[in-house]
Amino acid sequence: MSRGDVTARYTRTAQALHWATLAFVLAVLPLAWVAESLPKGNEKSTVFVVHRSVGLTIWALIVCRLLWRARHGAPPEQDGAGPVLAFLGQASHWLLYFIFFAMPVSGYLMSGNGKPVSYFGVLSIPGFPKDEALNRVATTLHLAGQWAVYALVLLHIAATVWHVAVRRDGLLARMLPPQQVRS
Repeated sequence: MSRGDVTARYTRTAQALHWATLAFVLAVLPLAWVAESLPKGNEKSTVFVVHRSVGLTIWALIVCRLLWRARHGAPPEQDGAGPVLAFLGQASHWLLYFIFFAMPVSGYLMSGNGKPVSYFGVLSIPGFPKDEALNRVATTLHLAGQWAVYALVLLHIAATVWHVAVRRDGLLARMLPPQQVRS
């Protein structure tokens, strides 16, 4: 594939799952920041219910993405990317899958410690018996994981900008529907 010649795209389903994941990630982060800034009370609890629910939705999207990718694969790597760029791209994608899978799990382990977890106030997901040691580990992983999310999302955005503005290789178009060029 030559620069700017994009013929291999992700499937429309993979694209939709990608952009839905982005939308929910852009929602979950500020929800956590807002919830942490609120004093204890109903408003804080409500914002955390929404934060947890969005996190569980991200988990479900990641499971769907992994299943879809296992069945349909990814488009072939671009010509000229080289083995190092190809490896870095694949590694960063798998790290994003991992962190977006692990964060909701650690959040659930924190929240479901001795009580059920509410999903948008309409579904109650069973918790498990209270375990303080597990809660401490889950809390530590969740708080450390947030920094991994920030770093990996920023890396993903920076790589996309680099492909669009510097390499101009059409990589972003792989994750977009075909564009109609009007004359």
